[in-house]
Amino acid sequence: MDQLDDILHQDLDPTETQEWVESLNAVINHDGTERAHYLLEKMVDSTRRAGGYLPFNPTTEYVNTIAPANEAKMSGDAAMEWRIRTLIRWNAMAMVVRANRKPGELGGHIASFASSATLYDVGFNHFWRAPSADHPGDLVFHQGHSSPGIYARSFLEGRIAEEQLDLFRMEVAGHGRGLSSYPHPWLMPDYWQVPTVSMGLGPIQAIYQAQFWKYLENRGLMPKTDRKIWCFMGDGETDEPESLGAISLAGREGLDNLVFVINANLQRLDGPVRGNGKIIQELEGVFRGAGWNAIKVVWGSYWDPLLARDTKGVLRKLMMETVDGEYQACKAFGGAYTREHFFGKYPETREMVANLSDDDIWRLNRGGHDPHKVYAAYHQAVNTKGMPTVILAKTVKGYGMGSAGESQNPTHQQKKLDADSVRHFRDRFNIPVTDDKLADVPYYHPGKDSPEVEYMMERRRALGGFLPQRRRQTDIKLKAPELSAFTQITNGTGEREISTTMALVRGMNLLLRDKQIGERIVPIVADEARTFGMEGMFRQIGIYAPFGQKYRPQDADQLLYYREDQKGQVLQEGISEAGGMAAWMAAASSYSISNQPMLPFFIYYSMFGFQRIGDLAWAAGDMRARGFLIGGTAGRTTLNGEGLQHEDGHSHLMSGSIPNVKSYDPTFSYEIAVIMQDGTRRMLQEQEDVYYYITVMNENYSHPDLPQGTEEGIIKGMYLFKDAGKPKKGEPRVQLLGSGTILREVIAAAELLEKDFGVTSDIWSCPSFTELRRDGFDAERWNRLHPEAEQRVPYVTGLLQGRQGPAVAATDYVREFADQIRAFMPDGMRYTVLGTDGFGRSDTREHLRGFFEVDRYWIALSALSALAKEGKVNAKDVARAIKTYKLDPEKPNPLTV
Repeated sequence: MDQLDDILHQDLDPTETQEWVESLNAVINHDGTERAHYLLEKMVDSTRRAGGYLPFNPTTEYVNTIAPANEAKMSGDAAMEWRIRTLIRWNAMAMVVRANRKPGELGGHIASFASSATLYDVGFNHFWRAPSADHPGDLVFHQGHSSPGIYARSFLEGRIAEEQLDLFRMEVAGHGRGLSSYPHPWLMPDYWQVPTVSMGLGPIQAIYQAQFWKYLENRGLMPKTDRKIWCFMGDGETDEPESLGAISLAGREGLDNLVFVINANLQRLDGPVRGNGKIIQELEGVFRGAGWNAIKVVWGSYWDPLLARDTKGVLRKLMMETVDGEYQACKAFGGAYTREHFFGKYPETREMVANLSDDDIWRLNRGGHDPHKVYAAYHQAVNTKGMPTVILAKTVKGYGMGSAGESQNPTHQQKKLDADSVRHFRDRFNIPVTDDKLADVPYYHPGKDSPEVEYMMERRRALGGFLPQRRRQTDIKLKAPELSAFTQITNGTGEREISTTMALVRGMNLLLRDKQIGERIVPIVADEARTFGMEGMFRQIGIYAPFGQKYRPQDADQLLYYREDQKGQVLQEGISEAGGMAAWMAAASSYSISNQPMLPFFIYYSMFGFQRIGDLAWAAGDMRARGFLIGGTAGRTTLNGEGLQHEDGHSHLMSGSIPNVKSYDPTFSYEIAVIMQDGTRRMLQEQEDVYYYITVMNENYSHPDLPQGTEEGIIKGMYLFKDAGKPKKGEPRVQLLGSGTILREVIAAAELLEKDFGVTSDIWSCPSFTELRRDGFDAERWNRLHPEAEQRVPYVTGLLQGRQGPAVAATDYVREFADQIRAFMPDGMRYTVLGTDGFGRSDTREHLRGFFEVDRYWIALSALSALAKEGKVNAKDVARAIKTYKLDPEKPNPLTV
């Protein structure tokens, strides 16, 4: 390969080469670059047909993609926009510096926004449209660490008061007026739209938002417009797998409503992103290879004359040779250093700057700080059809911070500036703050009637209004179906056996048929529809494909064939749980972002949910998502044969940590019906900012009818499934609790106890230990704060109060799941919890439940053991149970093997 590379780069006939170049230049001058490009493609094609090896080079020269002659010219008052930009820079810096002079180390970031101020300013002034009667509005994913700059702009616009700036990162003390550290819709529900600071999550969310917009358009739920999603990210952030992991989807589906702006300041938190390489070149290759339009904005306008004089390409050669670590040193050490260590490498480049002072060399600007270059890139991006665009803008981290952090390795952590640094910042940006006030680092507002503010307001009026802004509720009113609409699954199955997964899918189909909300149901799968029995939806509502189905499917002669359709309703996101979750988040936030209420169902292996995409699930809570997450094949013993990495015993602990997630582990189809109807009503009709997590299993069994009057208990998390009646005198009694598939083992254990030992049992179905826990602690807190009022009784306590005997709970999850309600057991009631602690493994359900000690025999043994401790049975009864049920007392603890 090295020999071939040498041959390809040798000029065997310079004269002939020159003739070809001159011919190509003549074509460019006469017919333009597009004609020249066409001819080159033809020549490449001919060479390859002849057997020539022509490797694809995904990168171009280290110069701007758009030549100066082809730049769209920026409208507006450039001098005024520079003035506004300097005021925003100052106020953003002041906000962080003032916050960190207070006790408590509030933190904050200066350098990120300092490097990206121009990138945001051009967008706000010329491109980003707010929702209005005439336009649905663009969506901007702001880089999290740049939030002070966005607040500073809103301050000049009059949207944020000065006292609020001093409540930056003080949301508790601010009593609702504080400013969140980063974009958090939960904390600022009228302002921020999407949470982005957990790095990598913004980019993947943006891609699937863009896909979902196309989905809404192709299904006729939203008119087609030129609406755009703009996603800002740092070059260091691209190392996160989620940042680049889905870019091929955007290229494949031609998402021309999507623009990535990568702030390439060449530094991450600790040092250079690619000290020994070139991150812009690397990313250009990655994005171009994925089908994106890549626009490099490397150099500012001050470089244009130098590049125009570079007729021999020596400067371009030098630019390609220089690595990012050296570029950072040039900015950190100034003009004299750059003259010697950059331009001084070749006589030709040294001569180019001979007539420039060191200050002139230092002022040679990077493209991301030149509004004219940025405008040209944005203009091309919004006019690109058929493909997404990435803008790679080279900037300086800590721009304007001088010796306090400009282009230095510790810049990201810089939160405090000394007096000299503040003075340097003021002088560099000509801020009208006098020396006697400089020590206070005061905010500066030129006045609401000033030319600067008038200009800002005029620009935002032209673009539809203020940004960012968030819609709390959709104005489309919908009514959820009544529970009576779910009779197909509230009625029992008789002798026919089905799984809760099948019941869930039937419930979805019932919603899909609803005349009012059916079109707003969004089934989402990560390549597992057949596993969950959803293949019937392929034919019924189709799989979304932006370009339709261009082939005859292999199973076309089957009733349930694989049907792709441009208007398809199912989102099949391939083998990507993160992709499926991001698509779900787009649909779950559509009510706010697009004024289109949707109800998404994302169905996945439960083990591959909160464990794998927990950060996205947390972000979904932050962004007030509404929808159903369905953990399929849930529990540690229900998925027999799959083994350790597939069996879930802890997802409910993770879902329970997200405050606005309602988590349920139902056993019977009627429980699923009640939960689905409740969630549909609360999220779609009442527009509550909650989402639901429901675990379902693939184990088939018969299901009873909905017991009368249990609906409230199902939603609250616990109801009496079987009442053993009034205990006879001296009769031992236990309270047995269970959820999910293990409730059936609890029911079987009750039968064993009565048959073999004369022990009767009240049986409790607990679809949500999580909701029970929340209710208990809520009551406990209320009582603590209202000592003189009538004390509230936790729901669990109220149900079990007065019931006889100890309580035993068993689930298909770790003990901690059911142990959440221990604090709310009635006084004196002994509580034993069984669970599936430990690693999963492959075997039959029967063997797995015995191994984890949650089957009917272990439940019965636990009940007898608890009764023995209370003197209701004797130790011999417990020993007899061990022998009768063939339980091994020396069996290893499943937690340790």
